[in-house]
Amino acid sequence: MPLVEARRLTKTFRSGQSAFGMSATTLVRAVNDVSLAIEAGETLGLVGESGSGKSTLGRMLLRLVEADSGEVYFDGHEVLGAGGAELRRLRRDMQIIFQDPFGSLDPRMTVEQIVCEPLAIHGSENRKTRRERAAEAMRAVGLDASALGRYPHEFSGGQRQRIGIARALVLRPRFIVADEPVSALDVSVGSQIVNLLKQLQREFSLTYLFISHSMPIVRYLANRIAVMQQGELVEVGTTGQITTAPQHPYTRTLLEATPEIEFSSR
Repeated sequence: MPLVEARRLTKTFRSGQSAFGMSATTLVRAVNDVSLAIEAGETLGLVGESGSGKSTLGRMLLRLVEADSGEVYFDGHEVLGAGGAELRRLRRDMQIIFQDPFGSLDPRMTVEQIVCEPLAIHGSENRKTRRERAAEAMRAVGLDASALGRYPHEFSGGQRQRIGIARALVLRPRFIVADEPVSALDVSVGSQIVNLLKQLQREFSLTYLFISHSMPIVRYLANRIAVMQQGELVEVGTTGQITTAPQHPYTRTLLEATPEIEFSSR
């Protein structure tokens, strides 16, 4: 049984305005009848250009965006129909790393408050224990626990993304949606974050949906790749299959359009 399974997910948004400022009736099908499965311990790379529906799909799996129709299962439990205590329990196991390390951290909160927030929301332990858990998560992402008393503006972009990863990690989830976590960073810093994610996956037995517009990054990180175009999955296969013998013209276009990136094993 897959750890995460989506069946025929669909999401439509209303878009645009008329010349007179009135709401238009244009409908955009962001995700169109998408089904996929993610096995425990693997990284599924979800790749496609901006606007292809990747982030919407990732958020639908976590119910951060509600689906119009379809089903999502986590470890055999139905997610979209869950409520109350059951949904809270499921959400402990499913977390997200956001794209923007500058906008995703509240500048008015200390790092301790940011990283401890998921623990507080889920009513986990007392303040002393939450701080210990936060310090442990900070060390796991390569930051000293002394950083807990500081504010986001005191850190570089790469350090802020590590704080965001610590926040996602602190509940000890089983599944993480990484939504273009290196696209706002320069190449060298992004490479460090990608290698950190690989390291954390080994240490904490994590399962990832890694969303990206960069085929080289997905090729390096993912076991399998799903290619998304205009709200639809057009091709899914192992990383080797997708990158050496792509079947869909759009996949070939993505491979040709992105330069190679060298990743240090450090």
